[in-house]
Amino acid sequence: MKKFKISILMLLIGGACFAQQTTTTTTTTTNSGEQSTPAVNDNSSDNNNNSGDCAQGYIGIRFLPTLTSLNLNDQGNGTVKTTFVLGYGIGGYLGYNFNRNVGVQGEVLYSSLSQKYEINNVHQRIELSYINIPLLLSLNTNSCGPVNLNLVVGPQLGINTGSSVKTEGGEGTDTVQAVIAVRPGDLGFAYGAGIDFRLGTNVSLGIGFRGVYGLLDISNHSNTTTTNQYYILDRSHVKTYAGYIGLGVAF
Repeated sequence: MKKFKISILMLLIGGACFAQQTTTTTTTTTNSGEQSTPAVNDNSSDNNNNSGDCAQGYIGIRFLPTLTSLNLNDQGNGTVKTTFVLGYGIGGYLGYNFNRNVGVQGEVLYSSLSQKYEINNVHQRIELSYINIPLLLSLNTNSCGPVNLNLVVGPQLGINTGSSVKTEGGEGTDTVQAVIAVRPGDLGFAYGAGIDFRLGTNVSLGIGFRGVYGLLDISNHSNTTTTNQYYILDRSHVKTYAGYIGLGVAF
């Protein structure tokens, strides 16, 4: 009986030791699992952050069919009948986005501006050419998205590179010659809206509208005219309305 009790005691001690060893092993496995879980979550978080990155700088070219409005007067300071003529602008732009919604953009554009007018049944045409340099603030819905709506506003500096008046015919006669004289520089307020379509990873197609309102009187009356001449421009501000299409590359 004594030996039987000793055997029972040894079995109980052995079972207790085995149960303790099993519990310890299970706890260790659980702890190692808890330590590995945060590492997996951190990696996936980093991957999600990296996938949202996009280029902030961009460069491109643009073509702008343009309509021009000028203030004209005849030799008797009467009303002049004017007609819009389609001109054009062409050039390049360079920009930088601070984030997906706000950026800045600079442009250099050559603009050929035209307007027809009629006095005494004589049809004439004014032609002006400028190098325009707008500096714009751009507001975007999402500059990194597949489709981006944008608004731009800012000042524009204009440098005059030429001006002329040409007679294109008509039924009447004009014994007094129109003279055009333009100041060398202009300052305007540029504004517009557009939409960009992403064609690939870094290439986009942009279309939109661009308007400019001249802030300065471009007419120059410093030269002396003869009795059969008059200045066609008088207190005139350049106003242009253009559509545009262009290609841009992000970097």
